[in-house]
Amino acid sequence: MSDSQLATLWVYLSASPLLGLTVTLVAYSAAYRLYEVAGMRPLLHPVVVAVALLIAFLQLSDIGYVDYFEGAQFVHFLLGPATVALAVPLYQQIPKLRQLWLPILAATLVGVCVGALSAVGVARLLGATLHTQLTLAPKSVTAPVAMGISEQIGGLPSLTAVLVVVTGILGAVIGGRLFALLGIRDDSVKGIAMGITAHGIGTARAFQLSTEMGAFSGLAMALSALASALLLPGLLSWLG
Repeated sequence: MSDSQLATLWVYLSASPLLGLTVTLVAYSAAYRLYEVAGMRPLLHPVVVAVALLIAFLQLSDIGYVDYFEGAQFVHFLLGPATVALAVPLYQQIPKLRQLWLPILAATLVGVCVGALSAVGVARLLGATLHTQLTLAPKSVTAPVAMGISEQIGGLPSLTAVLVVVTGILGAVIGGRLFALLGIRDDSVKGIAMGITAHGIGTARAFQLSTEMGAFSGLAMALSALASALLLPGLLSWLG
């Protein structure tokens, strides 16, 4: 493609909502290719790399987020169907799910409470402000829900979103090694732990390791998001 053709294409895209969609797809494709070349290392998760590429592009091109999102909202819309699609591999695990429904519910409740309270407690011991503590509380919940909870309890939603991504990356990086160190071999148990602590990024990593692990991770992610939305505001208020 010649320089004049590239210039014409840029002029067209920059004046069209298609720019956000095109840039998002190109960034993710490049990030996923890098992820494959690097041996699928969790630190180079395509979501993280794609976000970094998009931030750099918006900064260099001086395009506002609102203008970018006019096109990117089409990808955002697909988040709902993609989440619902997690029910398909879970359906294949129904016989085991019937045996484990009580441990799963108990693990979800304990995981949500421990995850939030430990983050708040450590932040408080290190001298963080109340605002920062509340921002940290929903860090283990999937991003859309975490941001809503953060806003409701008085945190900073934008910072919560960053902490959610960092938490997911850490979970994906150390999860497998930690399971091996603890001698945990059951994929359903691994999946539940990964979904509660590392939400979407952890679930993506779980699917790479095992379909069963990914299915239970998706279930745990959804249940922990629901439990966090219901429990965290009241729990933090009760604790003062």
